Amino acid sequence: MTEKRDAKGLTLPWMDRDRRIRRAVLQPIAGFLQTETAGGIVLLVGAVAALGWANSPWNASYESFWHTELTITLGPWEIAEDLRHWVNDLLMALFFYVVGLEIKRELLIGELRDPRNAALPAVAAIGGMVVPALIYFAFNPSGDQANGWGIPMATDIAFAVGVLSLFGKRIPGSLTLFVLALAIVDDIGAIAVIAIFYTGSLNLAAGGAAIGLLVLMVAMLRLGIRAGYLYVVLALGVWLATFESGVHATIAGVALGFITPSTPFHRPEPATKEAKRLAALTEGDDPVARRRIGEWLGLARLSRRAISPLTHNEEVLHPWTSYLILPLFAFANAGVNIGEATSSGIGSVAIGIALGLVAGKILGITAASWLATRTGIGRLPRGIGWGHVVGASAVAGIGFTVSLFIAGLAFVSADLQSQAKLGVLGGSIIAAAIGLGILRAVSRRSG
Repeated sequence: MTEKRDAKGLTLPWMDRDRRIRRAVLQPIAGFLQTETAGGIVLLVGAVAALGWANSPWNASYESFWHTELTITLGPWEIAEDLRHWVNDLLMALFFYVVGLEIKRELLIGELRDPRNAALPAVAAIGGMVVPALIYFAFNPSGDQANGWGIPMATDIAFAVGVLSLFGKRIPGSLTLFVLALAIVDDIGAIAVIAIFYTGSLNLAAGGAAIGLLVLMVAMLRLGIRAGYLYVVLALGVWLATFESGVHATIAGVALGFITPSTPFHRPEPATKEAKRLAALTEGDDPVARRRIGEWLGLARLSRRAISPLTHNEEVLHPWTSYLILPLFAFANAGVNIGEATSSGIGSVAIGIALGLVAGKILGITAASWLATRTGIGRLPRGIGWGHVVGASAVAGIGFTVSLFIAGLAFVSADLQSQAKLGVLGGSIIAAAIGLGILRAVSRRSG
């Protein structure tokens, strides 16, 4: 049977040979996954599934399932955590590793590289963190409830960019870049808050071991050691030591992201030359090609090393975090029984979080942006008006992922956690609706 090939002469996979399957199934899925909204939609599906289960007749099984204990033993080491904590402590460390990669990329080659371009979103992000925290404190000035002040500070990049992408070209592209840069600075602030304020008692020996392993990895990179499996083993060691230190284990992911090299091990020219040489030697169906398998594998390694580890790891891991880890996190954490949470009324925790995400973000980001432009610290990007800024600041009130994450760190009480989740979900929905409404009105006027 003759194999079907594409225009480049490459053998087509089975799925691509069947045009009906490709047209009816594969192309729509591939097109969806390539859109900016895809990650946010899959994340939303996880949250809706959790809410549906937690408010169903089988709601007791939701908490029972996520409290199932899983123990991993390796020699003298033993970690016993329930399934929810494995998601929050281990899988979310991988998400924060990707966040660390994105922050480093933005600082080196992105919107945050130029201080003048970074000034406005940086100042706006600070305003968008401080004002929500103050609003929360106004409703929860003392007691255990006060621990939740960090919850309304966060902005969910996936949802925020997903909302903006719904407008396509009806809003300036610079507005999306502004929100992206703002969210990156917001992530830096959230990471600092988690590391400093939501850390328990410290185990200095374990913390020193984590730092020592990071230093060892940096030294190995300086020496040009490229064995990937060694870095994976050491990265797991960093995570385990951080976990035992009392600092939240996700901080290990951020630290590993920051030390990941942003430059390739060599320039692409050697790979290009080797590819041309092998192509000339193996042109046609000459059986000599089968005897050069070692050289082809060498070319593959050469090509891989012409891409920076930062770029490679971000490209490989981003789909996993967007389409598996974050939806799983939402499925594990967004399940709140609304009837039980509101049985005694909506408490000050939920109100403080919701108002912080909605009013706090709008007031904080808009006022800080106005102050930055008035003092000359920053300037509005071309094509952006104050209506765009207000709309974007409302969209930044979608705190979902990191807000839920901090809620789990802030409160031990199940009642306070339920109230916090209610505030995050309600505030994020209201913020998205207000942002959509404002940006729609602005786009119509400018159109």
